Amino acid sequence: MVVTDTAEMIKNMEIRGAGRIARAAVEALSRHSRDLDVPDTGSYCRLMRQAGATLARARPTAVSLPNAIHRVISSLDCELPLDLARERFDAECREFIQTSGDAVARIGEIGARHIRDGDVLLTHCNSEAALACMLEAHQKGVDFEVFATEVRPRNQGLLTLRVLDDAGIKTNYIVDSAVRYFINDIDLVIVGADAVTVNGAVVNKIGTSQIAHSAHEARTNLIVAAETYKFAPRTILGEYIEIEERPPDEVLDPDIARTLSNVTVRNPAFDVTPAEYVDMIVTEVGAIPPQMAYVIIRDYLGWEIEDYHGNSGGGLSED
Repeated sequence: MVVTDTAEMIKNMEIRGAGRIARAAVEALSRHSRDLDVPDTGSYCRLMRQAGATLARARPTAVSLPNAIHRVISSLDCELPLDLARERFDAECREFIQTSGDAVARIGEIGARHIRDGDVLLTHCNSEAALACMLEAHQKGVDFEVFATEVRPRNQGLLTLRVLDDAGIKTNYIVDSAVRYFINDIDLVIVGADAVTVNGAVVNKIGTSQIAHSAHEARTNLIVAAETYKFAPRTILGEYIEIEERPPDEVLDPDIARTLSNVTVRNPAFDVTPAEYVDMIVTEVGAIPPQMAYVIIRDYLGWEIEDYHGNSGGGLSED
């Protein structure tokens, strides 16, 4: 039950933010592991892989989800006695949750170095990693202010606004379409990512690419804050990251929609920002140019070549 409940919460955006999604999924797998009543290790491994596949389908765009699930599920040792296999899996889950939180803190330390006294920042959506950079800079005494976007249609900008306000950071709240109006007042754009491709393109909340285009035109630097497990290994093979489309009632009241027989509501949740609009990607292992995304996939994610030819759940199967 905890797996299906968590998958639904992720799908319905009760749990949101790529890092939070990854940690919630791994925590659900850890609890599922402890709760399973099975006779042998083979049955245990089969049911754990099924649970991983269920969670991996919840949000197709956020590759942090299958990457996190791949990491812990691949640690299953089905040759061990059941109790020992369960113990080792739970330890791997705990380690992932710990290192994921540590990654955000480390990104904050690195990203804060690029925020200067007097800077005016722009951020979009509710990125835990991007916020960590701003909060760390603020704690170090850097004096700056922020423009935070509304983030239609789910208004995630309100979450960002609350964090910045609670920290005592001067913040301006603007509608998404006002970015171009203010961009010449901005010194640095800092956003998060739901996925980073092998060529350094960034998949993030819808509207990010428009902001990046405006920043590029205005010669304003754009930094992406992203944990290494948000990099997408299967893009090495030329696969595209599926862009999730959300329900139309997030955008238009269903009662109104029923009166518009010739109208289709399109509600993509993400868009793709080309690498040439990204100046730097800040990860927990250092700041890199987007062209070095392949190095992160090769050296830090631990995917073997055969994994690239598996399914999108990171080699997970329900069989």
